[in-house]
Amino acid sequence: MIFRDRAHAGVLLAKELAAYRGDPQAVILALPRGGVVVGYELSVALHLPMEVFLTRKLRTANNQDSAVGAVSETGALYVNQDALTALHLSTEDIEELVLGEEGELKRQQALYRQGRPLASRANRTVILVADGIATGATLFAAITSMAALAPRRVIVAIPIAPSDVGARIRPLVDHCLILTTPAPFSTVGALYTDFEEVTDSQVLALLKAAHRECAKPPSLSWI
Repeated sequence: MIFRDRAHAGVLLAKELAAYRGDPQAVILALPRGGVVVGYELSVALHLPMEVFLTRKLRTANNQDSAVGAVSETGALYVNQDALTALHLSTEDIEELVLGEEGELKRQQALYRQGRPLASRANRTVILVADGIATGATLFAAITSMAALAPRRVIVAIPIAPSDVGARIRPLVDHCLILTTPAPFSTVGALYTDFEEVTDSQVLALLKAAHRECAKPPSLSWI
């Protein structure tokens, strides 16, 4: 399966999640930046509020192409133990990498949410959305964060993932929707015709548009 762009992927995910349309207890948490484009389509089609959930990959200076883990805005940490061993990283090394990402997490929180903390999601249905995953580091950090937020249900909705990573996600959440698990897997971008980088200004525009659309009465038309 090849997606035209992230919006196309979002439309297809929304069709699979139609049962949640208009659910007053459901909310979309999108992982910036690309996940916000996907999440916007779900927000509009399902008439659900969307907010960002912030995570940052942990990369070493000598290995920028692959994440050794990720940290979320709540402080939840995911570490790839195989990468940790292969790169001979210590606990102190990981702590230093986390500190290096705190500034960007704070910048995004200030920009995308005007500095507001993440709202309580207790007893809500949380739909975690990304534009695709390779190692899954940021998504695993987001899933780990959910324990502190105490949602009623956690749903993962992503267009693309390697089959082995998808198999590791499924036991951790209530429902995991992955549209395609290509084998062999190369990169997320290889499954998109258009995979241009998403900018901060695009994220802000989509968050505002989603809020505006969600404030309107739900459309009678189906997705």
